Amino acid sequence: MFTDDFERAELQELDKKHFLHPTSSIEQLQEQGPTFIFAEGQGIYLKDMDGRTVIDGLSSLWNVNMGHGRQELGVAAMEQMSSLGFSSCFANFSHEPVIRLAAKIAQLTPGDLNTTFFTSGGSESNDTAFKIVRHYWILKGQPEKKKIISRKKSYHGVAMGATSATGLKPFRDFTNSLAPDFYYVDSFLPESLRDMIEKEDPDTIAAYIAEPVQGTGGVLPAPKEYFKEVQKICDEYNILFIADEVITGFGRTGKYFGIEHYGVTPDLMSIAKGITSGYIPLGGVVLSERIHQELIELSSGMFLHGYTYSGHPVACAVALKNLELIERERAVENARTMGTHMLKGFERLQQKHEMVGEVRGLGLMGAIELVKDKTTNERFAQPAAPMVVSEAMKRGLICRGVLYEGADTLVFAPPLIITEQQIEEMIDILHDSLTAVGKEIGLKL
Repeated sequence: MFTDDFERAELQELDKKHFLHPTSSIEQLQEQGPTFIFAEGQGIYLKDMDGRTVIDGLSSLWNVNMGHGRQELGVAAMEQMSSLGFSSCFANFSHEPVIRLAAKIAQLTPGDLNTTFFTSGGSESNDTAFKIVRHYWILKGQPEKKKIISRKKSYHGVAMGATSATGLKPFRDFTNSLAPDFYYVDSFLPESLRDMIEKEDPDTIAAYIAEPVQGTGGVLPAPKEYFKEVQKICDEYNILFIADEVITGFGRTGKYFGIEHYGVTPDLMSIAKGITSGYIPLGGVVLSERIHQELIELSSGMFLHGYTYSGHPVACAVALKNLELIERERAVENARTMGTHMLKGFERLQQKHEMVGEVRGLGLMGAIELVKDKTTNERFAQPAAPMVVSEAMKRGLICRGVLYEGADTLVFAPPLIITEQQIEEMIDILHDSLTAVGKEIGLKL
């Protein structure tokens, strides 16, 4: 904790002067300084350097699946660093942690998803998926197949290709140098995909990418039959299907992978986040047996794609230990059970608060829509989500407000180890926060 006010002020000024924060308001930082300076984490809780404790209701960035303070993961990292801290995987060099992790992922993933290319995170994973599918079609003698179709309200990362695939327009508006050949269709209408394919010519389309549950778009699960229809369309037009499991993977939805809720197997799957519970950066793209075998048969010379940290031995060792914890502590089953409790809690809030509209969730991904009028679904002139987020933060809960493209939504994704009592603690804080905001904006309580 801080020793005195001088130390606090010094750190705040150093932060403002020297640290450009990711996905943050530059203006707000300069006016108010850092929101928190965290020092410790334990379970579902974070503690800042002033000693304030808050529930991490979003698992930081949807990724601290097994909670904070897991010493087992630190020990795994230390032991691996002590023997082999780093070794490149270029030129077919290898090491035991990456081999065992690739085999473990093949065991966990659905269908014939069997072979993993490793990255440092989700954005790199999706960029890699786009490069692989385009390379695949070049090898197949169809280099014109290079277009990528994604969905409106999707989020696929912030690298150039990942940003270009992101359907949320504000992320694309941030830069004026987007990659070409990316297209967006309605989130939940398979026929919208078919129409786009017909419009753009199937012989020019490499792949379709989708999140099983759109996370940053507002926790939007796909309808039950959506991906079966999508897979039929992709097969019909000879287009590859990429599932973006960066957020939904490794237990978040109550199954190991979100796509398992829909009974289909993609050609490629992007992974990251929960694979290490955020303790160290790691991601990957998992290829189906068919795609991998065709790459083997058609390739000659070098596979000219790789990151310095592809298959980092320490990251792989931490991932293996993290997956062991997920299995041993039955975290996937807990996510399914606690997700039901969380959704029931949201439904109670819906009954008690005039401003709570639709509530939804899948496993430990949940959302609360805020509305001025439940009957008409009329929204507030000024979004209410930032006000509720601020009130919840004061009371000890971190959640996130999604405002993109007219949304006014609170989103949640607590660690998979959360208990029923801790869910109730979250709901109580939300009740008090909604009450305070309701009074402030003059709603009947």
